[in-house]
Amino acid sequence: MIELKTPSEIEAMRPAGRFVASVLEELRRRADVGVNLLELDALAHEMIRKAGAESCYIDYHPSFGARPFGYVLCTSVNDAVLHGLPHDYRLRDGDLLSVDFAASVDGWVADSAISLVVGTPRPEDLRIIEATQVALEAGIAAAVVDNKIGDVSAAIGAVASDYGYRVNVQFGGHGVGRTMHGEPHIANDGRAGRGLRLRPGLVVAIEPWFMAGTDELRTDPDGWTLRSTDGSRGAHSEHTVAVTPDGPVVLTAGRSD
Repeated sequence: MIELKTPSEIEAMRPAGRFVASVLEELRRRADVGVNLLELDALAHEMIRKAGAESCYIDYHPSFGARPFGYVLCTSVNDAVLHGLPHDYRLRDGDLLSVDFAASVDGWVADSAISLVVGTPRPEDLRIIEATQVALEAGIAAAVVDNKIGDVSAAIGAVASDYGYRVNVQFGGHGVGRTMHGEPHIANDGRAGRGLRLRPGLVVAIEPWFMAGTDELRTDPDGWTLRSTDGSRGAHSEHTVAVTPDGPVVLTAGRSD
């Protein structure tokens, strides 16, 4: 069921958005060569505790997960592109790291993701990160009243095509509210003018993610981490966005956005 938020409920979601943005900003600052993924997860866990927030991940166990997730971050490195399970790994020079984070503040959820290069960047990594950011901006720009879900999907897919990336539509954007994942699903490619009409009060996570060489995934033995089947690297950008009569409002925008 799709739930539309009132203007006051959208305002009530802003603290969650600000908190999620602040955690990702701190993780961007801390991620460096030699830092362990478990250290980043512990940092986010401590920020959750101090803020009196709640993790949306730690007990999360959807049908595609082998077990409850058990951590508060998704940390996906290089050819791991989604749902990366934090583990005992120290970041190396040139690693492409994607961090996905969702939390609840006062019963409202916000969800966001960033990608970055640790140490010395490769041009192709910067390019795919840029592609997800440009696609995210295009998707947000299409999230206006009376557009369709397909308009958002098509805007994202057009950017992927411009950059020469194929798109996996199995995982994409989704509704956000009292829970992390709800209707509608927003694929990262689609046909303009199709699907649900966007109405004021709809709040969604828009999340382009691309892989450099394929649109196919495989699952690690941990039952969570999704990797490109050809070993190519991927990137992921995401914001929680409210559809309003005055245009899209990005609830997870940080100081650098």
